[in-house]
Amino acid sequence: MNPLDILTRLADTLEDRRTADPQTSYVAKLYAKGLDAILKKLAEEAAETLMAAKDGAPDQVIHETADLWFHSLVLLAHLGIRPEAVLAELARREGVSGIEEKAARKEGA
Repeated sequence: MNPLDILTRLADTLEDRRTADPQTSYVAKLYAKGLDAILKKLAEEAAETLMAAKDGAPDQVIHETADLWFHSLVLLAHLGIRPEAVLAELARREGVSGIEEKAARKEGA
């Protein structure tokens, strides 16, 4: 199981859902509701992930993190961004101190 393959297949499916019927597709329904609905759902999933972690429930953290990642991918697809772009950014940051990376962003701002 290659994680990149999973992300690529999921991203392709999310792209396909752009033209799906909102009556039969959860993702198409989110797209139809627009950015605010997607952001609201993403915030909800983030909160549920935090609560599962606070409760110390590893299985629930995994479940909620999967939901959070899924809805993050929905947001990316809605904005026309492929997950490969995020992975490239993570690769760029690999081996760079978080403190240095954050300072470099401030310098570029």
